[in-house]
Amino acid sequence: MAKKQEDRTIVLDNGTVAKATFPVVVSASRSTDIPAFYSDWFFHRLNKGYSAWTNPFNGVKSYVSYEDTKFIVFWSKNPRPILSHIDDLKKKGIACYIQYTLNDYEQERLEKAVRPITERIETFKLLVEKLGKGAVIWRFDPLILTETIGVDDLLRKIEFIGDSLYGYTEKLVFSFADIASYRKVKANLEKNNIRYKEWDESSMMEFASKLAELNKKWGYELATCGEKIDIEQFGIKHNHCVDDKLIVRLGYRSPELMKFLNAEILQPHVVQQDLFAMEESPAIPQDAILLDNGEYAIINKSNKDKGQREFCGCMKSKDIGEYNTCPHLCEYCYANTSKETAVSNWQQHKKSPFAETITDK
Repeated sequence: MAKKQEDRTIVLDNGTVAKATFPVVVSASRSTDIPAFYSDWFFHRLNKGYSAWTNPFNGVKSYVSYEDTKFIVFWSKNPRPILSHIDDLKKKGIACYIQYTLNDYEQERLEKAVRPITERIETFKLLVEKLGKGAVIWRFDPLILTETIGVDDLLRKIEFIGDSLYGYTEKLVFSFADIASYRKVKANLEKNNIRYKEWDESSMMEFASKLAELNKKWGYELATCGEKIDIEQFGIKHNHCVDDKLIVRLGYRSPELMKFLNAEILQPHVVQQDLFAMEESPAIPQDAILLDNGEYAIINKSNKDKGQREFCGCMKSKDIGEYNTCPHLCEYCYANTSKETAVSNWQQHKKSPFAETITDK
């Protein structure tokens, strides 16, 4: 009989035994850029079998075992360092996809430490060649309005990237910078003397309409991340960034993952057309997921994470990152309280690059 989740334990590096969580789906990470700065750490901990995580709200340290992990969602502005690790994932039977934030704020210097846009586009293509189309998702996130960046400026930036990625991506995910709702973002922008403007319904509608028109030449799936506004009239959906349907599509070969998601592959049934002929018909439901082997799958339950923001469509996963650790130092960052703290933690990491936690704290 399998142990209950709360009863399961792991052996730590120092030989002691500790309780741990055993996630099937891991998010790496909304809190920091693990692929760009902590790839070696993450894959070392994956091989060790666990890492430690500190709750940002109460400071409590806990342990995450990778024994049951079958899928990883990576988030990054420069995922090039994980290229050399992808084969290791495949050997472990772990599938993945990458939420790749590919913005273009070079001229405005809002992302000063991010690699040049042309290099990041090349990285996108290399990852698609390694993982397959659909496993690398383009995000332009967030969309920021300032005294020098208007709606049409953002669309020109998107058009350049969209043209460059044509044939390499299926989707564009975006969000409107909601500065008033995020104290860290507001404080960082003001500290860095960025004269921002808030989006309103009129400007959002204008952007959505023009983006839909622009998308006629690409045919990308368009989706918003965590947005209340309904712009489906322009063919723009609400996204599921940790997406159980995409996870099934890319990871259906894992029986454990399919069981966890309560997903099943549809078996075609036989329908009699006349007395002398029989024909197979899949009788496919409208929301079925097309797999790369020509079969379909369906998910038989809601996997939505009720602990996320109200308009977040993500399924439940375990995020293993830490805030205040991203040296990209973007001017609008929501994950760093200050650039100084992020750099200090990055330096601390380099002193103990394979510790249980990112910062060895």
